[in-house]
Amino acid sequence: MTRDTLGDVGNLVLRLVTGGLMLFHGADKLMHGLDHVRSDLAAAGLPTALAHGVYVGEILAPICIIFGLWTRVSAVVYAGSIALAVAIVHGRDFARLAPTGAWAAELWVFYILCPVVIALLGGGRFSLDRLLLPRVSAVERDG
Repeated sequence: MTRDTLGDVGNLVLRLVTGGLMLFHGADKLMHGLDHVRSDLAAAGLPTALAHGVYVGEILAPICIIFGLWTRVSAVVYAGSIALAVAIVHGRDFARLAPTGAWAAELWVFYILCPVVIALLGGGRFSLDRLLLPRVSAVERDG
C-alpha cells in the first residue's frame, strides 16, 4: 500500500468510527425522545426548540460522515452540536478529574476534535464526495 492509500484508509476508519459512535447517541434520542435535551436547554436559558437540532447533529451529520457525503460541512455541524451539548451539560468536566484520576472532559474532547480533524481532511478517496462532488474532491486532492 502506498502512503496516500494508507492515509485514505486512515481517513475512512476515522470517519466510520466517529460517525458510528455518535449514531448511538442519536439512536438513544430517537428511542427515548428529547425531553431530557429540552430540560437541559431550558435550564441553560435556551429555546427548547433547539432540541430538534440533535437529530441533525447526532443522526444526519454522522450518517453523512460515515458515507463521506458533504463531509466537511457535516463534520462542522457534528462538532458544533457536541460542543453546544458539552457546554450545556458537561461544562464543569473541564475543571475536574474523574474518580479514576483521568480528566473528566477527555471523552468530550475526543467527540469534538475527531470531527474537527475530519473537517480538515475532507472525505478522502473512499467517500461519496469523491464521486458526487468531483470539483470539491479535486481541491482536496490537489490543494
